[in-house]
Order: sequence, then structure tokens, then C-alpha cells
Amino acid sequence: MQNLRSRKRRKLKAEINVVPYIDVMLVLLIIFMVTAPLMNLGVDIELPQSAAKSIQNDKEPAVVSVDRDGKLYLTMSSAPREEIDAEALKTKIAAFVRQNPQIPVYVAGDTSADYGKIYQAMVLLQQAGVPKVGLMSQPLQATRTR
Repeated sequence: MQNLRSRKRRKLKAEINVVPYIDVMLVLLIIFMVTAPLMNLGVDIELPQSAAKSIQNDKEPAVVSVDRDGKLYLTMSSAPREEIDAEALKTKIAAFVRQNPQIPVYVAGDTSADYGKIYQAMVLLQQAGVPKVGLMSQPLQATRTR
């Protein structure tokens, strides 16, 4: 009889303890806040320098970038830069040039990229029907000699 009374006095809890879940969530939040700035979203391309005059255009150009590893990237109008393979590049540029025949198309090749890869990108643009392809460079910086 004593055993039945102790069971009646003690009621079951039907609550979920959320404190461990909140702790895990805060730890994950801190991890993401620390690692987010470290993610490299862009591709650094070191353009060659030249003394050429810059071209003034009213329209945003399409830029095909070749990084030092030979990977192709496409930047069109206000869209973000995206990595792209050769066939997709030809398809996208062909459609883009058909809609906007006066849009300039440039190739931005990294200085340490293989020249053959940059040349191949120009061939792909020619096969896509681009009438004129320009090469991008950085303005020549004056170097001081002592």
C-alpha cells in the first residue's frame, strides 16, 4: 500500500528540456560566424599590366576569366562570377551574343596562367559566334628606380 501512495505523489513530467539544444545552436552560430569571412568566394586573377588606353563602353561587358589553374569563369552583366566548363561557356555566350550583338566580350587571363588556356578560351568565344574579343589588363604602374 505504501508503494501505491508514492506513485500517486510523484507525477510524470511531460516537458522537453531545450537548454542543450540552445547550447548546440549557439555553438554552431559562433562557428558559422567565425568561418564565414574566411570563405573565399571570389577568384583572384592577377592581370598583366600594359600601357594601353582603357575602352569606354556604355554596356556592361561579358568577361571570361582564366585563373592560374586554367579554370574558366564567366561574369555577365550584373550576375555574379560563376565557374563554367567549355561547352556551357559556348552555349551561354552564343545565346547572350544573339540577344545582344553589340555587347563587348573580354578575356581576363591570370599572368601565371598557361597562354594556351587563354588562347583556348578565345577559340571557344569565336566558336560561339562572338565577333570581337578583347583582352583585359591592369593599368601599368609606375615603378621607381633608386
